[in-house]
Amino acid sequence: MTRLENLLGVQALALVDRMAGDDLAPSESAALVTLLAHPGSGVGWLADVLGLTDSGGTRVVERLVAAGLLQRRPGTDARSRVLELTDQGRRRAETALSTRQTELARALEPLSDTERQTLERLLGKVVARLADDRPAALHACRMCDREACAAGAGRCPLAHTVPPGGLP
Repeated sequence: MTRLENLLGVQALALVDRMAGDDLAPSESAALVTLLAHPGSGVGWLADVLGLTDSGGTRVVERLVAAGLLQRRPGTDARSRVLELTDQGRRRAETALSTRQTELARALEPLSDTERQTLERLLGKVVARLADDRPAALHACRMCDREACAAGAGRCPLAHTVPPGGLP
């Protein structure tokens, strides 16, 4: 292992630890943030994005429903159900994103503007290699602030996984 790889691993783990301050499990926070960006999705789709089995996804949904953060609504046919955040669930998703933003900004404080621009360019290249298809991209971005990559001159480094005519 190189020093760079080791430093990146230490930084990644420290950031994950700092963002885990909520009373929700990481998969539950990721479910809320994912459903904030993709309302009306089903349990199976959500389980895939979170990297869980169908039964694992169902358990996450059950806990979030019991906590009043999520509700099931009828889907397009009599057998299907879609998931919608409650107002409280939406606030918790927004809090998770805010905590994430605060911790990431804190991690970048020592860098100058020039260093930040360089790091952004380099991380864009690294992140682009995280996924070759849409399911893998959705999994990688399960805690992303979708607006951050859509704003300004930047664009999502995983946009290459979106089918023509599909959503980013």
